[in-house]
Amino acid sequence: MKPSISSKLEQLSRRLIDLEGMLGSEEVTRNMDQYRRLTKEHSDLTPVVERFREYQQVESDVAEAETMLADPEMKAYAEAEIRGGKEKLARLELDLQKLLLPRDPNDDRNIFLEVRAGTGGDESALFAGDLFRMYMRYAERQRWQVEIISQSQGEVGGYKEVIARIIGQGAYSKLKFESGGHRVQRVPDTEAQGRIHTSACTVAVMPEADEVGDVVLNPAEIRIDTFRASGAGGQHINKTDSAVRITHLPTGIVVECQDGRSQHKNKAQAMSVLVARIKDTQTRAQQQAEAATRKSLVGSGDRSERIRTYNFPQGRVTDHRINLTLYKIAAIMDGDIDELTGALMAEHQAEQLAALSEAA
Repeated sequence: MKPSISSKLEQLSRRLIDLEGMLGSEEVTRNMDQYRRLTKEHSDLTPVVERFREYQQVESDVAEAETMLADPEMKAYAEAEIRGGKEKLARLELDLQKLLLPRDPNDDRNIFLEVRAGTGGDESALFAGDLFRMYMRYAERQRWQVEIISQSQGEVGGYKEVIARIIGQGAYSKLKFESGGHRVQRVPDTEAQGRIHTSACTVAVMPEADEVGDVVLNPAEIRIDTFRASGAGGQHINKTDSAVRITHLPTGIVVECQDGRSQHKNKAQAMSVLVARIKDTQTRAQQQAEAATRKSLVGSGDRSERIRTYNFPQGRVTDHRINLTLYKIAAIMDGDIDELTGALMAEHQAEQLAALSEAA
């Protein structure tokens, strides 16, 4: 193990002992905010330190076995112990490196998922509908909750744009690499000649921001307009100005919400999406700055990047960032995307491990 990593682990071990002392004192619950912070830090550090202590114990066992090599009667046993111990040390070291990787603070958050039709007209809107269904089926498999925030349906089906809030443990961690350009190649139902058409959609996955503290909004920089909702919704929706449009003047970000029956609910939902978009814009700017200094295959934050192609005639889906092609398009479009999301998460972790190794 590299001395820099060992030193970091020793430091974390000492910090855990300090935390145990603080959490054991009678005064700790007097400040509940501080108590919660200390408890969370303790629970985050415990698995790292426990694994490090296991590593130290195996290291000690190997050293003890090495002292037996001089004894002819114990040599075979000692060699087996050393060999097994060194294999275990290698596994534990990799586990420790993974535990030391910087954790994305947004990983456990709920998300806003946006799917927008791009080039390709009606076929693009139909594909946006297919993509949205894919994510909804995936959410069902994960037992996540889904709320439709806003939708603009296409002329012949699908969506020009649809926004949903997905509520579930680890939603952002599993879907954060879905942001980007998704391209489809297939023969549309409206195509009489049987020619393959190419169209595209854009997907955005944004972590839901905290109500307090994540983004500070100046009321003077926000314009709120109300208007009569369009589309289906019965008599009530056509009689009242329940739809809400919020414009953030400094960034030009505009959010409309008209699916709710009340103006109050639409305003609250639109504000949540606005805050998430502003935070997402800030995060992507940071990611692009980081990507400029090191090569990043995933998570560059570039929304215009074409990340995946769905080729229906050949039955394949290709993720261009990691050169992964799967010949199971029907299953993927039905929400079976674990292999894709898992591969992207593994690639990101490999990048982080490489960066940790270079820095150590």
